[in-house]
Amino acid sequence: MFKIEPSKKFLKQLKKLPAIDRKQIKNALWNLSENPRHPSLRTKKYQSMDGVFESSVNMDIRILWEYKLDTENVILLLLVGHHDLL
Repeated sequence: MFKIEPSKKFLKQLKKLPAIDRKQIKNALWNLSENPRHPSLRTKKYQSMDGVFESSVNMDIRILWEYKLDTENVILLLLVGHHDLL
């Protein structure tokens, strides 16, 4: 199991999303903490930045994250938002 740490930018973006999206994000984050490769997340490497991964919340919302350096079992949440904006 992984510990989830949101960045300030992630939290700021999360607050701007509607409640229904935030609920789906919460479910996705639970899956991410249990297994970053959970099939429903469709996790893949983010092409624009080394060491960063992209996971799907739904067909529109994405989460960008990375493994926190020098720390075991910690995922740092970088960004969250609509696919076309990330």
